[in-house]
Amino acid sequence: MPLKREEIQDKYKWRLEDIFSSDDEWERVFKELDREKDEILKFKGKLSDKKTLLSYFKFSDSISKKITDIYVYARMKKDENVAETKYVDFTERADNLSVKISSLSSFVSPELVSLDEDYLKECARDKEFSDYSYKLEKFIKNKKHILSSEAEKILAEVGSFSESFQNIFTMFDNADVCFKDVVMPDGTKVEMSHGVYGLLLQNPSREVRKQAYDSMFDAYAQMINTVSEIYAGNVKQDWFYAKTRGYKSCLEHAMNVEDADEKVYFNLLESVGENCKYLSDYIEFRRKKLNLDKIAFCDLHVPLFENAELSLEYDDAYSLVEKALSVLGEEYISVYRSAKNERWIDVFETKNKRSGAYSWGTYNSHPYVLLNYHKTTHDVFTIAHEMGHAIHSYYSNKNQPYAKAGYEIFVAEVASTVNEMLLLRYLLSQSKDSNMKKFLLSYLIDMIRTTLFRQTQFAEFEFNAHKLVEENKSLNAETLNEMYLDLNKKYYGKNIDFDKIKYEWARIPHFYNSFYVYKYSTGIISAIAISENIINKTTDSAKNYIEFLKAGGSASPVDILKIAGVDLTTKEPFDKAMKVFKETLKELKSE
Repeated sequence: MPLKREEIQDKYKWRLEDIFSSDDEWERVFKELDREKDEILKFKGKLSDKKTLLSYFKFSDSISKKITDIYVYARMKKDENVAETKYVDFTERADNLSVKISSLSSFVSPELVSLDEDYLKECARDKEFSDYSYKLEKFIKNKKHILSSEAEKILAEVGSFSESFQNIFTMFDNADVCFKDVVMPDGTKVEMSHGVYGLLLQNPSREVRKQAYDSMFDAYAQMINTVSEIYAGNVKQDWFYAKTRGYKSCLEHAMNVEDADEKVYFNLLESVGENCKYLSDYIEFRRKKLNLDKIAFCDLHVPLFENAELSLEYDDAYSLVEKALSVLGEEYISVYRSAKNERWIDVFETKNKRSGAYSWGTYNSHPYVLLNYHKTTHDVFTIAHEMGHAIHSYYSNKNQPYAKAGYEIFVAEVASTVNEMLLLRYLLSQSKDSNMKKFLLSYLIDMIRTTLFRQTQFAEFEFNAHKLVEENKSLNAETLNEMYLDLNKKYYGKNIDFDKIKYEWARIPHFYNSFYVYKYSTGIISAIAISENIINKTTDSAKNYIEFLKAGGSASPVDILKIAGVDLTTKEPFDKAMKVFKETLKELKSE
């Protein structure tokens, strides 16, 4: 049983008082912002005046900082204990206030659209607008996709229920889906759940793994028509927004939102598609290692090498990660130490605490990290991962004005994965135990398999699904199942049993946040290139990487990555990632 929160030492709990000293202060700022929000309207019809436009931008920043503080504090307090209704209410109130602010601001984009482009370019060049130059440049670029004031207001209001398909799936996936129990070798029954599923797939008993797999996929197979309709509705919604704003495709809309080049997406699909044979080679290696006549998808997560688990107390794990990250320099390490000493991190699982891990925070505060630490290898890597996010945010906020500090999701997974790669390479360099080295090589292979190959497969699936809707073709259960099965055959080759895998798409929640999963793939591709340069001490590689972290959202994320030496519009970083996969597999086979 998890401990109660009050039983955990304060040094292992985050200090949310750094955002608001108390709930009373939160209430005061909430009420203050609720009164202040209507002042947005005083700018309406006046943005053609440069001084007024600049004043609006500064006022908008002030409002945005406050609502972010309000929402983040409420949500993180809720995550401490999801059963605490007070903070559920805080979160809902913050969310509703955010929607109201968004609605009041709906006049801004249409009004800017009506302004002369030369005037907007002049503002972007003006030193007084330096904080907002990139925002203006993006706006000018996407000017043609902004609608009338009335239409923008309608779309803003639609925001209150635009996530319905995602919410319906989430409710089904977390509350209503029914799984069969799994019978263990000793006859005891284990109640299946999403969390238990991942553990059972690592069980040495193939019968247990097969039961877990069947329990999971049978549940979705029974509801496949319903889930197909939910997902089809979500895709059609994406196409509605894309068409309404004048985009030629859902992908173009999604990429433009982040100011990313579509070429990156197609580079990813093409490069990974050309190298699927190496994934098939690994599957065959795994089959032989497990001594199976035919490998199945339920066999892809069981460890190939036993007794190589890192079982460390939290403080020891944190110190280990610090040693691995020391190649980034003392400045980086000092920030890393501050996170622990200044209580940025909520470390241990407690009763009713939100599961999983994340990094979050606000511009006015330092970043925060939520963990649920246990003494496993995975949790050691989670420290490295989440601290990558946190230190990225720290550098961005410290070195950029508010309007340029928020980096896009496109680059968000880079910093976290660089840390994981540096930790893995450090452990490999220090390992003197042959079994541990094999375990680590296998860990690296599976990291690339699940984050690069698998997420790219997902990306190709949702690209194909959206394309069907854009071409006014049917998106039903049969079509989706067949399309997903064909992709698995393409990626995994012939040496695997495809039993029931056609239903897997139906259990992937990320598909309701369209064109998101590819960023995991480009993230690890970028991280491999950056970490290899740092480890090999390529000229100024660590320094350039820190500059990348400091850049925040001050330019296109594709251009910002170039600071760290990665150009995703070329094939070079994709080829590097594939080379690491091939070389790691070769080394693993030779051990």
